[in-house]
Amino acid sequence: MTDQLSRVFSALADPTRRDIVARLAVGDATVGALAEPYDVSVQAVSKHLKVLEDAGLVSRSKDAQRRPVHLEAEVFDLMTKWIERYRRQAEERFSRLDGVLAEMDQMDDDTSTPITREGTAS
Repeated sequence: MTDQLSRVFSALADPTRRDIVARLAVGDATVGALAEPYDVSVQAVSKHLKVLEDAGLVSRSKDAQRRPVHLEAEVFDLMTKWIERYRRQAEERFSRLDGVLAEMDQMDDDTSTPITREGTAS
């Protein structure tokens, strides 16, 4: 898993890390603030942040005594492009399938013989 996309998806596979990302989408936070709602140590949250940082999803800066964690939203562009490519391919396949089904439906309509009230074919 050396490519960034694999690291990003791997990092986001963990629900705690996804929650951290969601919280950082609201604004920067310190490790201590991020650790508060979890029943784990600050060190455990720091490990999660390290994984997110290695994937390029977050960065840490020094702000006097604080080290706020910042969400690097541009990484989501990479994910979006990848997902969008496969979404378009799936839509194209479904569109072709719709066309085939419409042709089959039309063929059924063309070959069916209407039944009269008396139950015989006209």
